[in-house]
Amino acid sequence: MRRKIFQKNSALREWTESIVIAFVLAMFIRAFFIQAFKIPSGSMKPTLIERDRLMVNKLRYGPRVPFTKYKRLPGLTQPERGDVVVFVYPMDPSRDFIKRLVALEGEEVEIKEGDIYINGELVKDSVIKNIFYYNGVNYGQEGESFTVPEGHVFVLGDNSSSSSDGRVWGFVPDENIIGRAELIYWPFNRMRFIK
Repeated sequence: MRRKIFQKNSALREWTESIVIAFVLAMFIRAFFIQAFKIPSGSMKPTLIERDRLMVNKLRYGPRVPFTKYKRLPGLTQPERGDVVVFVYPMDPSRDFIKRLVALEGEEVEIKEGDIYINGELVKDSVIKNIFYYNGVNYGQEGESFTVPEGHVFVLGDNSSSSSDGRVWGFVPDENIIGRAELIYWPFNRMRFIK
């Protein structure tokens, strides 16, 4: 009888240890490597549509380090124009947003006749050039340019007519960037790498 109780306790202990280890490992991977996100709105159509599920690479720009004085670990690369990035929404830190990075710190931006001009030159990158960008409410008004402040980036939604983005609320601090959206993994018929 004692032997059966000991075997049951041993099996329960093994199951508990396995679950705890799996949970800790999953949290570690989520914090420092990759994280899954679900698209809630159509602000990034046609690139991303409602209910797309995607994987965000945190290692590319350097993962943010929670509960420490360090803002982030060194990354493999720096954010680049045209990247689709997930970030903590500057106006409400409890929400994450996804948009396309259009301009980096120190760059002068102008939206003219649907095109983006950086430092007076038309952006020719096809992922940006093939989108018609409407003029903004606060940033990017017709005939006005603005400069991205140090330590920030400027982002826009691909569905310009239906996107609350940098044209309305301004700039994203570098430390708010969570990672780069790399892959749509669900629904299965939309599975692909994100450009």
